[in-house]
Formats: sequence, structure tokens, C-alpha cells
Amino acid sequence: MSTAATRAAIQPTIDATLGAIFLGHTVACVVYGIVVTQVFMYFRNYPGDKTWFKWVVVAILVLSTSDQAFITHILYHYCILHYADVNVLFQAKTTWSLILQLTAGAIVGFIVKSYFAFRVWRFSSRNVWISGLIGLLTVGQLGLALAYTIEAFKLPDVFAVHELRTLGTVSLGTGVATDVITATALCYFLNKLRTGLASSDSLVNNLCAYAINTGVLTSTLSIATLVLYNGVQGINLYFVATYFILSKLYAISFMATLNTRRTIRGRGTDAQGGATTNNTNMFHLGTRLPSMAPTDLDRWDVVYPPALMKTQDDHQSQGHPQELHYNSYYGRQDK
Repeated sequence: MSTAATRAAIQPTIDATLGAIFLGHTVACVVYGIVVTQVFMYFRNYPGDKTWFKWVVVAILVLSTSDQAFITHILYHYCILHYADVNVLFQAKTTWSLILQLTAGAIVGFIVKSYFAFRVWRFSSRNVWISGLIGLLTVGQLGLALAYTIEAFKLPDVFAVHELRTLGTVSLGTGVATDVITATALCYFLNKLRTGLASSDSLVNNLCAYAINTGVLTSTLSIATLVLYNGVQGINLYFVATYFILSKLYAISFMATLNTRRTIRGRGTDAQGGATTNNTNMFHLGTRLPSMAPTDLDRWDVVYPPALMKTQDDHQSQGHPQELHYNSYYGRQDK
């Protein structure tokens, strides 16, 4: 029996189609709220980060917002515009929002994975083989996702997405492989940086834990989407519901990495003041740790605010070789 004949013989149900989309939308709203909260915390607590870093955060917020808007449009199309219209549900014409939601989610995943690939490159002392593999897989998955988008616009209805099962499976499988390799590489290269000092080894342990947790979270949901896409018989959209959440988990993993840069060292945030520096930058950890002496360890996360950077340049141009520290600068400002 052909695929079309099989789909004609098996009628879709509300629970397996609109019900799945509704549940996915509900959970996605909650996860999107967490993304927005993380972005708010970032701009409040890390005002001195580099401008391009802030633009990346803004881009992720815009893409996540667009992603959520596309999901909402899908529900609005079937539940409001065509309320109680059974024929529309059975025909299930493919909506542009469903396809573009897949694309927006893929772009978010690409940005986040590229960031983690860059971290691996820094932590591994610029190992081009492992970081290149992760980068290749990241670009490959984006290409597969874009190919899926193009093919999806050619489908006669939503339920025909199962005809693209091979392409979708390879794309999701590539994402799982990328997450696992990234987490494994980060843990491996971080463990090579152990010095035997309690403070530095504790930092390495915390960073490894974050790498593993973020990798497990995203790869687990990707595997769940794979299982639902390939393992559940009949006409259903269960896998779409889990995919609604996946891209936002990538956004959360990225934002959590930025927002926990102080907490992971047992410190407060910028807004809490104290004896810490004004800002941190996770990229600096990868560049400085391999050559660190014990006295450098407490300053791995230093990134000066713009005002202090200007004063620092003026201070050194006057023939003073030593650094002007955050507390000395702002202490002088208060006098």
C-alpha cells in the first residue's frame, strides 16, 4: 500500500495532532519565559560585556521570540480561524509558520553550537581537529535543516512530514552527535588543566558539570524527538511538540553559561558589588587557563568596564606599568 493510501486509511485524531501542538505550545511558553528572564538577568548583571556579545544575545532573543510567534500562529490558524472545521483539520494544509518555526529553531541551535565549538577551540589550545569536527557538524546540521525547510514547502499537507523522515532523522542525529562530542571534548580538555590546587580543580569540576548538564539536556530532547518521529505509528505530531521546546533549550544553555560565570566561582554578580571585578567573559577562561600560574587563577574572569578600560590606558600611557584595578578606580571616583 502506498504512503498516500495508508494516510487515507488512517484518520488523524485531535489528541495526536492539535492536542500535541497545544501541549508543545504550552510548555514552549514556559521555556520561552525562562529565556526572556535569562536575557534580562544578563543585561542587568553584565553591562560591561563586549558589544558583539550583546548583539548575539539580542539575536537569540529575537529568534526565540519569532519561534514562539510562529508556534502561536499555528494554533491560531487551526483553533481560531478554522474553529470546529473538521475538514480543515483532515486536510491539514501546511502553514508557513510551521515550516519557518523549524528554520528559526535551527538557526538558534547553530549560533549556540558555534559558541560552544569556539569554547572547545580555546580550551583545547586551538586544536583545529576537534573544534573543526564540531564546527563541521554544526554547519552540516544547519544545512540539513535548511534543506528540510525547502522540501517541507513542497509537501501537500502537515502529515506528509513523515515522508521526510530520513532527512529529519539525519538532521536530528547530527545534532545529538554534536552535543555529545562538544560536552566530551570540553570535559576532556578541562581535565587536562587541573593543577592540583583546590581552587582551580574546583573550578574545573564546576565547568565540567555545566558542560555535561547542558549537553545531556539538549541531546535527551533531541533523542526524544527522534523516537517520536520514527517510533510512533499512525498519523501524529508528537515529535513537533518536543521540537517546539528544543531550540529554546539551546537558548537557555547559552544564556545560563553567560549568567553563571560568577556563580560558578562562588561569587556574586556585577550588581551585587563587593570585591569582584565588574564583569566576566567566558572566552578569557579558554585563553588564559593553559598558561596560568597559581596567582593568575583569581583573575581568569576579568573584563574591565568601558570607563575603567579608558582610565587604564591613560594610566599606563603616563609611564605606570602596573594595572589599575576595579576597586582602586571606583574607590577613587567616590572620593
